[in-house]
Amino acid sequence: MWSGTSGFVALFAKGRYSMNSSTEFESYFHVIRDIIGAMHSLTSLQDVIDVVVTKTARVLNAKGALLRILNKETNQFEVRAASGLGERYLTKGPVTTETILSTLSEPGEVYIITDIWNAPRIEYPQEAWDEGIRMLLDVPLAIDEHMTGLLRIYLSEQRELSDDELDFIKTVAMQCACVIERVGLIENQQSRFDHLATRVEKGSSLGRMAAGIAHEINNPLAGILLYSSNLSKKVPKGGPLEDGLKIIIKETQRCKTIIQGLLDFAREQEPERFLLSVNGIMTSAIGIVENEFHLRRVRIRKELAEDMAETLLDENQIEQVFINLLLNALHAVDDGGLITVKSGVNEEQRKVHIEIADNGCGIAAENMEKIFEPFFSTRANGTGLGLSVSYGIVKNHKGGIRVFSEPGQGTRIIIEFPILVDQFAGKEGL
Repeated sequence: MWSGTSGFVALFAKGRYSMNSSTEFESYFHVIRDIIGAMHSLTSLQDVIDVVVTKTARVLNAKGALLRILNKETNQFEVRAASGLGERYLTKGPVTTETILSTLSEPGEVYIITDIWNAPRIEYPQEAWDEGIRMLLDVPLAIDEHMTGLLRIYLSEQRELSDDELDFIKTVAMQCACVIERVGLIENQQSRFDHLATRVEKGSSLGRMAAGIAHEINNPLAGILLYSSNLSKKVPKGGPLEDGLKIIIKETQRCKTIIQGLLDFAREQEPERFLLSVNGIMTSAIGIVENEFHLRRVRIRKELAEDMAETLLDENQIEQVFINLLLNALHAVDDGGLITVKSGVNEEQRKVHIEIADNGCGIAAENMEKIFEPFFSTRANGTGLGLSVSYGIVKNHKGGIRVFSEPGQGTRIIIEFPILVDQFAGKEGL
């Protein structure tokens, strides 16, 4: 960020500044130093731009300064900081982007306004004149010709600006633009981090709550299922009582399935890993669901890589993940659909991957960020826990899941696991 002062310092080193102007240069340099220091020590954009307007107005002997920043949501330049006379404008409304940009053709220039009565950018000429303003300087704040703000300086007299002053103003503008960009990025990243942290905390709290609720409900459900099953054997066959008991049994079993999903979601059980091939686990998973695929006349095409590298996996947990993803793919396709299963090795990244792709309905764009959230499901009878549990299992294996989908074009899910053979050589299980 010091690059903005390089030309300024170089001119001083070459002797452009005489002994008479050395004090002036020192003042300029101190202001730039203060701005850069504020930029590196503060994370609040407001603190930094307050330093800019205050110090700039002081060193130029101006009556005040004002700084507007572009609000990207409203596309208007809003007053964000002011010093001296500029403080009178803190309550004024924003200025449209068109008004600003129409008269600022070069972002890196200093625009000198001496005719405050007829300048299109002067919103309140009478007020300015009554306050003793006779000249204004407008300095665009821009990065790569993208304007993010405007610094305005109020002077009490019309005068020629020296090259030294112009160099100083341009340097301040460039540093300020860097500040706005840098702090804006920091604040944006902090906002994203806070949002992610909130989601993680909610997930953790939900897991603990789910475990407690599941244990409390599981025992009564087991009793209901036991007694209703016994009664169904004693009531007359084909009667309304038997039909009612069958409904009770069916719905109780569905509740137990949901409760088991809650327990799996909350358990976060550490995997017991052994050296295995994802090909073998996938083949076993396909064998378990093969009958359901056959009934729906859905084809499975296997393209599993030969000589697949082994890695440390918990066979039962990974099989659970593969079965869940295969069933999700099955429910996404119509009868006669196609599901493709591929595997491979990325030797450079030392990862194995397996891919499950379908030619089904796809996932709507607004749902892509929700698919791994607990209890989110687009199926009427779905619990919304399958993908959440699968995501947790893969993460516990230090792996990753990527999802690519478009409505009507199908879905492709890629799961990657690191090859950790060297790190765990000689160990049978972890």
